[in-house]
Amino acid sequence: MAEVNGISVPFIPIVGNNEISQQKIGREATSSFDAIFKEELEKVKFSNHALKRLESRNIQLSDDEITKIQNAVDKAESKGSKDSLVMMDKTAFIVNVPNRTVVTAIEVANSNESVFTNIDSVVFAY
Repeated sequence: MAEVNGISVPFIPIVGNNEISQQKIGREATSSFDAIFKEELEKVKFSNHALKRLESRNIQLSDDEITKIQNAVDKAESKGSKDSLVMMDKTAFIVNVPNRTVVTAIEVANSNESVFTNIDSVVFAY
């Protein structure tokens, strides 16, 4: 077993007992965590209701399409929108912009839905 400060430990330390190295690793880990956390917060989420609608309406989204929705939400947010209708091809998404959450999804071509209420903006995702 390896020893750290005279104590046997069941692992091999990556770095020695150098306080400067430990502080540097701590700062790098914190900044890395902050970056990852910030990136995750900026991603668009899908509510349980929206996930059920996507599944029941057999709507499948590629990574490219999710990126398009993300960009549309960014645009709506920059204009101060709260609840937006995001149109992408023949699919409509109602998005709560401050929470970055897709609330529901509707395939417009195969739907009787033609009126959308309680929205303050429309963004075309392309």
